[in-house]
Amino acid sequence: MQRLLTDHKTITKTRLEDIPSAPLGEGQARLKLDSFALTSNNVTYAASGFAIGYWNFFPTGIEGQGLVPVWGTAEVVESDSAELVVGTRLYGFYPLAEELVIRPQPDGHGGFVDAASHRAELPAVYNRYTPVRSGNPADDHMRALLQPLLATSYLLFDWLMDNACFGAEQIIIGSASSKTGLGLCKYLAEPAERTYKVIGLTSEGNRSFVEGLGACDQVLTYDEIAQLPTVASVYVDMSGNAQVKALVHSTLGAHLKHSSAVGISHWDQSQPKIKVEGVKPQFFFAPAQIAKRREEWGPGMMEKQITAAWKRLAEDASSWLDVKVHTGIGSAAGVYGALAEGTANPRDGHIITL
Repeated sequence: MQRLLTDHKTITKTRLEDIPSAPLGEGQARLKLDSFALTSNNVTYAASGFAIGYWNFFPTGIEGQGLVPVWGTAEVVESDSAELVVGTRLYGFYPLAEELVIRPQPDGHGGFVDAASHRAELPAVYNRYTPVRSGNPADDHMRALLQPLLATSYLLFDWLMDNACFGAEQIIIGSASSKTGLGLCKYLAEPAERTYKVIGLTSEGNRSFVEGLGACDQVLTYDEIAQLPTVASVYVDMSGNAQVKALVHSTLGAHLKHSSAVGISHWDQSQPKIKVEGVKPQFFFAPAQIAKRREEWGPGMMEKQITAAWKRLAEDASSWLDVKVHTGIGSAAGVYGALAEGTANPRDGHIITL
């Protein structure tokens, strides 16, 4: 079995490793990956591996080396579980490797959870595996690329609506060219009657791409932050660039009502020691919003909203997404490296097939 290890301290440093497949224990099942997506989301998982606990999902047994989590589809190729039969295909959270062994338990909603002891205290949303039909690989690819990212986008939108946008007249999205960023821009633009404007921040190189989405009332480059209107604002930071965040805060001052940290795609510029003016940035943890809505609406309702939302945006994905398919775990190193180094084209959606 091959897997791509990532250095905990230098997340651009990876190495391919061959290891023997572990024999199954009682009640376990072996899942062989068919395909998975690589996006800036995976860079965030690596950059916040300790702070949020992403390194804990798939222990490597090697000090200082981790497996970056990915979203994808796998097939059960061996099972000692009465709950999960060979041939079942499951969409969910996997290591950047060719296979995963889980201890499946039914979740009561037609899916399964990995009941492995080391995952018991980790966020439930990452432990669920959903059966999917065999069929067009393109469906697997779009699901892996868009569902996790646009789910976060929609949860951010729902959270903002839940908080009446903190009274903001404008919502500023940092790294608006990212899939999660563009998704949030599009969801924010949907309400027919809204009291806020959508401002997208991006690099000069990605400006035309973000403008072409048609979701932002205004697009500014990072060099133009000083032009932000000084009105009641919310800043949603997808990149984690500390200098950009500090400039947004200093430009808006007391007009900034809330500052939310979501992603760390600009992980190498995060510099957590840089102080910012005004409100203290707060990390947005998507599973917390899911848990809140489950309590308020009952099980399954939020999931239905998320599914409908990401599929709605996926209908016109061809206008802003080019799917690039790569073969073999070995090809993941270059793709992940480009994402981590910030050189990837924002239009590209990368799939690794095995």
